[in-house]
Amino acid sequence: IWIAGSIIGLHFIGFDMASLTLMGGALGVGIGFGLQNIFSNLISGVIILLEKTLKVGDFVDLQSGVMGRVTEINMRYTRITSNDAVDIIVPNSEFINGRVVNWTYGEQLRRVHIPFGVAYGTDKDQVKAAALAAARAVPFTNEDDQHHADVWLTSLGDSSLNFELVVWVGIEGVRSPGRVHAAYLWEIESQLRLAGIEIPFPQRDLNMRSGKLRVELINEASTHPGG
Repeated sequence: IWIAGSIIGLHFIGFDMASLTLMGGALGVGIGFGLQNIFSNLISGVIILLEKTLKVGDFVDLQSGVMGRVTEINMRYTRITSNDAVDIIVPNSEFINGRVVNWTYGEQLRRVHIPFGVAYGTDKDQVKAAALAAARAVPFTNEDDQHHADVWLTSLGDSSLNFELVVWVGIEGVRSPGRVHAAYLWEIESQLRLAGIEIPFPQRDLNMRSGKLRVELINEASTHPGG
C-alpha cells in the first residue's frame, strides 16, 4: 500500500515515471552484475555438498597453486589450511570451474617419486640397494603384495646418472609432501654415503687443441713513465 501510494503521489506531482523505471532497471542490472560472483559461489557450494567429491579432511591441490587440507566447507567459500598453518579462503566456484587434485579421494595410498643423482661409473645395483634401504628406513613407506618400492634409472645427465626412488606412502605422507620429500632425501644421502657412492656436482671437461700459444707481455712502466 505504501509503495502504491508513493507511486501515485509521485505521478500527481508530475514526476516522470518512465525515468524512474529506467533508473530502477539500471540499478537492477548493476546489482545483478555485482551479485553474479556471489550467486556463482553459492551454487558451486550446493554442487560440492550434493556431489560429495570434496569433504573436510581431504588434501587438495588447486589449479591456482593452493595446496592444503580442507578444514571447512561453507555455502560461499571453502577454507583450506596449508602445511604451514596458513588459512586460505577459496571461493567455491574455483572447485567447479578449475582443476582440482584430491590426493585423499578414493585410494588410500599414493606413489611418490624422489629424484637423485650419482656419479658416472657407479654400480647401478649398489645404488638400487642403497635407495631401497633408505626407503625402508623412512616410516612413511607402505609396502605389501601390490605396492612396493623401486628404483628407476631415468636419464643420463650432463654430470650424473639420474635415478628416482619410487615409493608408496599412506594418507599422512600424502598430506605432508614437503616433509616426505625431505625425509627420503635425508635417508638416501645417508645410505649413499655409507655405501661410498659419490653424489656429483656440476662439472665441465676442457679440451685444448695442440698448437702454439703466444703470450705478449706489455711493460706498463714503459708505456706510462713514472708509473
